[in-house]
Amino acid sequence: MAAVGGTEGRWVVAALVRLPCSLWLLTAAALTAVKVSAVEVNTPEEIFVENGTDAKLPCTFTSVEVISSAASVSWSFQPEGAATRISFFYYFNGKPYPGKDIPFKDRITWAGDLNKKDASISISNMQFRDNGTYICDVKNPPDIVVKPGEIRVRVVEKDLHAGFPTDGASGQENLTVSEGNHVFGNTSCH
Repeated sequence: MAAVGGTEGRWVVAALVRLPCSLWLLTAAALTAVKVSAVEVNTPEEIFVENGTDAKLPCTFTSVEVISSAASVSWSFQPEGAATRISFFYYFNGKPYPGKDIPFKDRITWAGDLNKKDASISISNMQFRDNGTYICDVKNPPDIVVKPGEIRVRVVEKDLHAGFPTDGASGQENLTVSEGNHVFGNTSCH
């Protein structure tokens, strides 16, 4: 085998130069027509939720493509200290498909709207065993996902809400406090 630039390499270059201009243009057009764009998934980095309350796990996305009928959302969960993920929710063609034999059985609700680029879910009656990382993955063909969104959920004691600002009119403490990509709770306490 000759090195690049040897007599065989010169023959290949000479053959390519002899191709008609129209074939070169067609090849260049085909290469630029294959354009791949990405779905960008956005989630808060971390949220804190009181034990026994409902939690909305926010997940939004951007896509340059129109939301197609083939768009889908999948959610998975990696418990704290575990090495594997558990798939527990799938949304496709306007229908939610929650898993049946999972830690979240009968507690998951679709809270999103794909036309508004929202892939959020709600989980009722959050428990300490729900601590971990939640992964939101959105597909909108022909767009591809570069990186799914990840939320670290921390379930905290219900009485540990002292110090949060209160709603002056009702006296209830408002636990929707955010700082950067951190959301501290999402419920009101009595």
